[in-house]
Amino acid sequence: MRSLIITLALLIAGSSAAIAQQEPPNGMSELQAYAVFMDAYKGDDYEMAINFGAWMIEAKPKTIEGYDSFNLLRQFDRMIKVYEGAANNESDPSAKKEYMEKAIHVFDEVFETFDEIDEFDWYRKLGRFYHTNNAALNVRTPEIAEQYMKAYEADPQRFVEDSDGYYAGFVLNSLASQGEREKAFEIIDEIEGYAPAGLQGTISEVREKLFDGPEERIEFYESQIADADESEKIELYTSLIDLYEETNQIEEAADAALKLFELDSSFTNSRKVANLYLDEGEYREAIQYLETALERAESNDQKKELTLQLAETHQQLEQFRQARDYARQAIDLDADYGEAYVRMSSIYAATISNCTGGSTLDREDRTVYWLVVDYLNKAKEADSSLASNANNRISSYEGAMPSSEDKFFQGWETGDSFNIDESVGECYAWIDETTTVK
Repeated sequence: MRSLIITLALLIAGSSAAIAQQEPPNGMSELQAYAVFMDAYKGDDYEMAINFGAWMIEAKPKTIEGYDSFNLLRQFDRMIKVYEGAANNESDPSAKKEYMEKAIHVFDEVFETFDEIDEFDWYRKLGRFYHTNNAALNVRTPEIAEQYMKAYEADPQRFVEDSDGYYAGFVLNSLASQGEREKAFEIIDEIEGYAPAGLQGTISEVREKLFDGPEERIEFYESQIADADESEKIELYTSLIDLYEETNQIEEAADAALKLFELDSSFTNSRKVANLYLDEGEYREAIQYLETALERAESNDQKKELTLQLAETHQQLEQFRQARDYARQAIDLDADYGEAYVRMSSIYAATISNCTGGSTLDREDRTVYWLVVDYLNKAKEADSSLASNANNRISSYEGAMPSSEDKFFQGWETGDSFNIDESVGECYAWIDETTTVK
């Protein structure tokens, strides 16, 4: 009997879609028409499914006699898929769009017909329908986002958590692109507390797009600190430091860096504070943070860079012995660290100036330049890229080394070992290194 009904249906349906009507087509009973519709639906015969299913959208039967499991809402969902399938089979753009619009009409009927439905789920389906078929419907991003917004309004948290925040991110990016700052900020305030990790990054990116400039970002971040938890404060202060530096607010940057350090004295944050002090020439203040960063450093590269930075900082304070000790640490960490050898030469050259007080160099003072040149030669050997700089320095120091006459009167023979210690002068006792007469 069922086979006979389907055969009859095929003969009557023809090739054109039947007009939707209150009664099943061709005088069939509701059960017979439903049976044909289901066979067509399962077989992807979209034209037949439309002919024998459209009446349900108009008549909206709550039950079908003889079929206790009938669910009208499920048939609306099926008819949307039928129209979408028919559209996808069409090559004619106008026919494709017509089918798509009929599917949207079914969505509209769902919202008008059913009092108790999962509105979030259905609005999300509507948004995805627009999104998936945007080319056929000739709709742009704002129109798609408008549909997703209905799902957001139905249940913000479910919308945000769906697909790891993909749809919420789509909406926010659309609002940002359209310049809808107030609405975007309103949504961010609503969802940020429970947004999944994938969405948090999008929120940050969108917020950056919404700000007119660094001053507005500063104002916003400052307003968030009071109510932020510890991890949020760390993030806010980190951003504020960069923004303060960008806007040349040095005091504010230093203050934010100190507050960040109090929350998290990590390698990165310790060095950040140190560098801010160094940029301002406040070397004594910088040292303690450089030392903390050195304690927190995990790699040899980090350690050698910090020990060299500490050497330079102590040298700026004319603390030459401490400077030399840190430069040696850098060399111990990496024997091929050319910059550390250059620093050693610089420390010893500065020591000579300090010890003489700018007065005339004695023969003994001049001998320290032999050691200075030793370290410049080591720098070239360790790192060939430093050769030009090292050679220029050597040339400038050669004229300050003891002359042939000096060596003759002192009995210094070229190539002999020579100690730089208290025998040269009390000011040089701490050096205690051996060089050769040059």
